[in-house]
Amino acid sequence: MQTQKSLDEFKNEPFTDFTKADEADRMKAAIEQVRSELGREYPIIIGGEKIDLATKFESVNPANQTEIVGRFSDADSDESLTEKAIDAAAEAFKTWRNVPAETRADYLFKVAAIIRERKHYFSAWMIFEAGKTWGEADGDTAEAIDFCEFYGREMLRWAEKQPITKLAGEDNRFEYIPLGVGAIIPPWNFPLAIMAGMTLAAVVCGNTTVLKPSPDAPTIAYKFMEILDEIGLPKGVVNFVAGSGTKVGETLVQSPKIRFVSFTGSKNVGLHIYETAAKTPQGQNWMKRVVAEMGGKDAIIVDAEADLDSAAQGVVSAAFGFQGQKCSAC
Repeated sequence: MQTQKSLDEFKNEPFTDFTKADEADRMKAAIEQVRSELGREYPIIIGGEKIDLATKFESVNPANQTEIVGRFSDADSDESLTEKAIDAAAEAFKTWRNVPAETRADYLFKVAAIIRERKHYFSAWMIFEAGKTWGEADGDTAEAIDFCEFYGREMLRWAEKQPITKLAGEDNRFEYIPLGVGAIIPPWNFPLAIMAGMTLAAVVCGNTTVLKPSPDAPTIAYKFMEILDEIGLPKGVVNFVAGSGTKVGETLVQSPKIRFVSFTGSKNVGLHIYETAAKTPQGQNWMKRVVAEMGGKDAIIVDAEADLDSAAQGVVSAAFGFQGQKCSAC
């Protein structure tokens, strides 16, 4: 088990250089492996139980819409299943909240190691399901690794004894505690990095979650769930409830048992979540917390000392990489 002192300093995962023939060959092999796995059916996962539903929805390749990436049990067809997932997370929270920070962080480091080992495999899924180029997919996978490594280290740091102002005659402590069950609603455009980052940030802090992936990129989220099962993350800590539309998300946001909502997506949906979460339905004895990233675009300032050729290349790449379909676009 790692401690903060035993870990190396955090460093960003390096991007793959596909001009190297061996790396390009590995990516081609990963693409062919994923191609052989397209079109499979996937259940929802509640408390570790895999539940297959009669009603399905399909995830398709946006670059070839006749190509089915995966078929998913549609939790929108049975709203009681979302409630069941929330209850499973609430039950798991009773024990997960007391698991030491070092143990929780170690799960994240294990996830990072597996994704790093199978980097091109996960990138290949994003090429098929999100229409990403090799470089954009590779960057997404690298960021997912970064989130695991960084959040694990941060948890160890915040779990240490925190400084307080001492007062004579008083014995005070300052510590952080988990909140409870969180709703994780990630976007389609960073279907591995943001999805994994939002989920594991909650988990490493001692919370349990219900993950509702984007209906445009649920397969990648399911592959992430397979990693969590592989490393032995306790059942119910992360529950996977895919839906074709908005019913699962609405149920999560409205539920009095949900303690917080992590959302990345459109402005309209984000504002609706804020409005809904601000209300306190019967049986809810807290105010829900909402973390919402609702997109935007970044400015790039080029000053007189810049390498203009490099700056121009960077601006074009930032603006038009992945067709500008990201909040980090220029």
